[in-house]
Amino acid sequence: MMTIRLFFYCEATPNFVLMMVDDLGIGDVGCYGNDTVRTPNIDKLARGGVKLTQHIAAAPLCTPSRTAFMTGRYPLRSGLGAKGRVQVILFLAGSGGLPPNETTFAKVLQTRGYATGLVGKWHLGVNCESRDDHCHHPNNHGFDYFYGLPFTLYDDCKPGGKPDILGDVQGKLWHLSLVAAVAFLTLVSVRVTGLFEVGKKTIGALALLWLASFSVWYVPFKLLGTWNCILMRNRDVVEQPMNLETLTGRLVSEAERFVERNQHKPFLLFLSLAHVHTPLFKSKGFAGKSRNGLYGDNVEEADWMMGRVVDVIEKLNLSERTLIYFTSDHGGHIESSEASGGWNGIYRGGKAMGGWEGGIRVPGIFHWPGRLPAGKVIEEPTSLMDVYPTLVNLAGGELPKDRILDGHDLLPLLEGRSRRSEHEFMFHYCGMYLNAARWHPHNSNAIFKVHFFTPNFSPPGAGGCYETKHCMCHGGYVTYHNPPLMFNLAEDPSERTALTAETEPRYTEVLRQISQAVEEHRKTLQPVPNQLSWGNVLWKPWLQPCCGTFPFCSCSEARGSSGPAG
Repeated sequence: MMTIRLFFYCEATPNFVLMMVDDLGIGDVGCYGNDTVRTPNIDKLARGGVKLTQHIAAAPLCTPSRTAFMTGRYPLRSGLGAKGRVQVILFLAGSGGLPPNETTFAKVLQTRGYATGLVGKWHLGVNCESRDDHCHHPNNHGFDYFYGLPFTLYDDCKPGGKPDILGDVQGKLWHLSLVAAVAFLTLVSVRVTGLFEVGKKTIGALALLWLASFSVWYVPFKLLGTWNCILMRNRDVVEQPMNLETLTGRLVSEAERFVERNQHKPFLLFLSLAHVHTPLFKSKGFAGKSRNGLYGDNVEEADWMMGRVVDVIEKLNLSERTLIYFTSDHGGHIESSEASGGWNGIYRGGKAMGGWEGGIRVPGIFHWPGRLPAGKVIEEPTSLMDVYPTLVNLAGGELPKDRILDGHDLLPLLEGRSRRSEHEFMFHYCGMYLNAARWHPHNSNAIFKVHFFTPNFSPPGAGGCYETKHCMCHGGYVTYHNPPLMFNLAEDPSERTALTAETEPRYTEVLRQISQAVEEHRKTLQPVPNQLSWGNVLWKPWLQPCCGTFPFCSCSEARGSSGPAG
């Protein structure tokens, strides 16, 4: 009897493979309308599964969006909504991150006997008080196994890359060190030549000022490739700095081996790609192969990586027991000159642009042969936060009762047992500020969306914040609207023509309904520590992960394949 029950448990409990691309625009994928970039593996998942056309990220930037994905909750509930310019984790040796008291879906699945693995990008912090407490680390948030980037990719990770983190601050510190150096040398020269008397204490103070300003600039910023751009296996640093040329192959191999190791028990694999975040890869076998430049090469390489993982699942005859999910953490970064091929489709805006649709509407595909219908398209509003309750319920787990979840189980919608999304209202944040909200009225196909403020694009007339590279959410960087800008996404998904009381009969009702929903939503928010405060995001040497004796951190891992040869 015990053998039969154990066999039933294994057969009835599905595996989960979640695949997330970084900064991928919804228009970058073939099945979402791109006819120049080849994504055959993603398109195959869509043909054999369910495609969501209004799949919404909870934030238009990495750290808050991934927080919401992992917890099923709006990111400001976890303290990961920013007040100022810093909207993501900037330094791996900062003390902010996903709080240890959050319950991720991986934690819940662990209690159900799942083997849980994360391969790829994390970007939700590592340490709190010492370099080995790992309070924010994936191993402390439900993942038995972690291999990948505890941080993310920045231009600093690429040899010769331009400064990418707090570039203006770096410039001011550099100029301060230059001024201090010039002043120090001038006074030394004056003292040596005897032009007038200069005290040793004055010269010593200037020397200390120069040394301090130079160190504050050089150590945290000029060594960023060493501090931030590392690879970890579980809690051990295995490469510092990481080699981007071989990263693709190693991530794929780790994902394949995780599936092979755990094929005889239920498993969760979260493949969190470093693609297509800048700096873009120039991998052998993909460079120069697409019709959309280097960016297109990277999208096609990401598609190949996901195809490799799907092939392993099929080879091991796990397809009918495995739910595969594909998405992006948010929209494409349109201000990046390197990512000139990125496309958010017909939708306005992009990464870091608050509630504009181009930054939060992302691809979403669920594939599960024998369980989900093939070729089904769902146009109802859904959220990345919905993945949490969907996985937990399928695994037979129990959703946390001590906190508010903002996601909803998608299975009734995916299977066709329900035709309406449970999201009557959705709230869109820019940092910690409520930027926009949408309302999907009952018994109506309309989807009304209002913007309480919008980012100021620069230069004026541009379609993004090209002067700052990312849009901001506060102060003079935004324009408030009273009354709010209103659109009906069912008729105007590009958000081009704002509605008025003269053009929309329900105008007053929409404002009233959304205002009431916002008021109720705000009642559910509780004050929590701000994980993205300056005190939490700045570099702290005592928190720096290091594979040697700090500050002499340097190691390399055996090289892996970087993709197909031709």
